[in-house]
Amino acid sequence: MFGYLKSPQPAVAVSEPEQVNELYRYWRFHIMLTMYLGYAVFYLTRKNFNYAMPAMLADLGLDKADIGMMGTLFYITYGCSKFLSGIISDRSNPRYFMGFGLIATGIVNILFGFSSSLLVLSCLWILNAWFQGWGWPPCSKLMTTWYSRSERGLWWSLWSTAHNVGGALIPLLAAYLTLNYSWRYGFIVPGLIAVLVGFFLCWRLRDKPVTLGLPTVGRWRSDRLELAQECEGIGLSHSEILKKYVLSNKYIWLLAFSYVLVYIVRTAINDWGNLYLTEQHGYGLITANIALSLFELGGFIGSLVAGWGSDKLFGGNRGPMNLIFSIGIFLSVAALWLMPMTGFVLQAGCFFAIGFFVFGPQMLIGMAAAECSHKDSTGAATGFVGLFAYMGAALAGYPLALVMEHYQWAGFFTVISSAAAVVGLLLLPFLKAQATEGVVAVNYEAAR
Repeated sequence: MFGYLKSPQPAVAVSEPEQVNELYRYWRFHIMLTMYLGYAVFYLTRKNFNYAMPAMLADLGLDKADIGMMGTLFYITYGCSKFLSGIISDRSNPRYFMGFGLIATGIVNILFGFSSSLLVLSCLWILNAWFQGWGWPPCSKLMTTWYSRSERGLWWSLWSTAHNVGGALIPLLAAYLTLNYSWRYGFIVPGLIAVLVGFFLCWRLRDKPVTLGLPTVGRWRSDRLELAQECEGIGLSHSEILKKYVLSNKYIWLLAFSYVLVYIVRTAINDWGNLYLTEQHGYGLITANIALSLFELGGFIGSLVAGWGSDKLFGGNRGPMNLIFSIGIFLSVAALWLMPMTGFVLQAGCFFAIGFFVFGPQMLIGMAAAECSHKDSTGAATGFVGLFAYMGAALAGYPLALVMEHYQWAGFFTVISSAAAVVGLLLLPFLKAQATEGVVAVNYEAAR
């Protein structure tokens, strides 16, 4: 790492306990607020494509296969960027890494709004995907260094609702700009917002607590589970940590394969849901996008319930809540597909339920990956499972478009229902605690 992107060295330790407490309280609040705003705006410059899609099809003469291919290329690039930037971000300063990424994605969105060629649009959207991958890893690093294991479920779930806020706002903003001006403004306006917020991130974010002279969060809160993880892999190099705790970790691989299936369902509903409502049921664009906003609202509530439940009901073990929510995904998708009566209220309710149950595992799997890994490889671990997640998202693009061309919407729902059913099977090993009491006790004594 070089320049501003390099993670700063630990500062002189703050000796006064009251000052330590005050600084921790101040920066935990402000870092959470800044991360929340930044990650919500990342979604404004990513999901605007989905909601401008019907107008783009009509204006530029594109077909579903063109849109599906752009979506697939986006998700493949985004997944690769998430993994590679995760490795890099573990040794970088998150305030500039995340801030520069948001500024770059804003500039790309503005250029996208002024383009018309399919080739140029595709290249810009791939470039956007690359910089979008700079958002998640710095946040996972900050979440695991500023919030301890026993409380992290609630804090992580609170932060993860940022993409529900961004995802709920962008369909309304994109629909308004598209209907009153042009689909191009659905990219230019969010792009301008992203550039401004990117500079705000560079100003307000900070690195790990030790760079401010504070003790680790595990020592500050005397969290046994957190101290146990902090003691793992002492003396290993970055490459050894990456190999042992990420690439050779069987639990990381199980989480990665689960993420593929969760993201097939999430992306299919999010990317094709408004087209399903407009084509199959004849709703207008704004009405269909309102239903999609309920999908995000359901995700907002579901993420909070999943995080709170994993902390309070299962003592920091993410497995049981993951399994409960995966069953809910299957039942809610089946209800949207097979319910005998149709009507906007019922269908919107199904979108809400799918969002509620999908975003629980979507949030918990990423957090479980960070907690099953090393403290210095959280970006790489979450980036690795994120790579697989967006392989699933890519499958929900062009491949799923081909399924719909041959088997219509029945094929669409068959695919995502099957994916939802298998998620629960892959998550069964996580019903056991992620750290045994014996390991925790040994590592805790070593950390004292």
